[in-house]
Amino acid sequence: MASRFGMELNRLDFDAKLSRFEHLTFLKPNVKTNAIHIMLNFDRNDKIDIATFQMIATSYMESIGFGEQPYLVYEHKDANHPHLHIVTTNINAQGERMDIHGIGRTASETARKELELEFGLIKAEGRQKSEALAIPPVDIEKVIYGKTPTKRAINNVVSATLRSYKFTSFTEYNTILKQFNITADRGKEETIMFEKRGLVYSMIDPSGKRIGIPFKASQLTGRPTLDKVESKFERSKEIRKTYRDSIRERIAKVIDRYQTITKKTFTQELQKRQIVAVFRQNEQGFTYGVTFIDHRTKCVFKGSDLDKAYTAKALTQHFSMADQPKTYLPKPTQTSYLNTPEKHQQSKPESGNLLNMVLEKQGFDPIERGLTKKKKRRKEQQQLTL
Repeated sequence: MASRFGMELNRLDFDAKLSRFEHLTFLKPNVKTNAIHIMLNFDRNDKIDIATFQMIATSYMESIGFGEQPYLVYEHKDANHPHLHIVTTNINAQGERMDIHGIGRTASETARKELELEFGLIKAEGRQKSEALAIPPVDIEKVIYGKTPTKRAINNVVSATLRSYKFTSFTEYNTILKQFNITADRGKEETIMFEKRGLVYSMIDPSGKRIGIPFKASQLTGRPTLDKVESKFERSKEIRKTYRDSIRERIAKVIDRYQTITKKTFTQELQKRQIVAVFRQNEQGFTYGVTFIDHRTKCVFKGSDLDKAYTAKALTQHFSMADQPKTYLPKPTQTSYLNTPEKHQQSKPESGNLLNMVLEKQGFDPIERGLTKKKKRRKEQQQLTL
């Protein structure tokens, strides 16, 4: 659906959509983040038709304060649960930037709870975050040579990757494909294929060796040529900014759980959180880079793009030979000494002895603490006379 675009949806082409957004964003050209991408995820058991989707999108945008903004709504079917994508701008008709700080935790959460009640949706409250937000793909899986016709298997993986994932370089693109046993090859730099910007796709075995018949990009559905791949780089840079903090937080939680951690445990713990860490090594076995693929948000980041602490060098220095999870001991209470062994209780100084020790540290003679001031002065005079 399209809201506040001034024409019927079937007459709304790409240029009309773009110009409507640009009309507003040009009013505030100094704002870097002037577009918003919202994803509404529903439980796989929610049965929702198009008309209901439209009403939900309209109610949601009104609730978060964007009802007067132009926005586009798309239903995607690249996952095994219903979900919508909403695109809008945060520059209003007065040329003012609309505040979106913390909108996910505040206005969006309130809107979600209201919509669940209004439309009888399955509630997300109390469910595991990974269960509620995960978007496991239905048409993209690790391919096995001989199980599926090669061309169809390559088509499925490449099409889904280009449609769903956010990557900013050819290396990142290829890193995703290799997770599903596919590789894209430009050829060596001195070859005509590289010079002509050619691209071929092949299946690979678990060791990374190419097997089966390679296919030119022009032979595949959608023609996933190098130009088409590179056209996603700049757009992906902006989109993935939304998810960078979330990915960093999930990686940090893994590291913070351990006093020392092995590389193997680190990668396994991340996989539980739907993040794959791919370490790159040279022929000498030296680790020179790391790429994180987040299958939950479909974003790819080099370690250095997240933080210096997540570069290959920093992580390698952090890794240990053995895992040592952090332990959190309860704070002792005031009566905890009652549970100590009897021999420890016997060694505990009596209250009188303890007071003597304190007085001695302060320069007082403990024998004199019971003397009156008058007796103290008399003793001092006797000492002076002697």
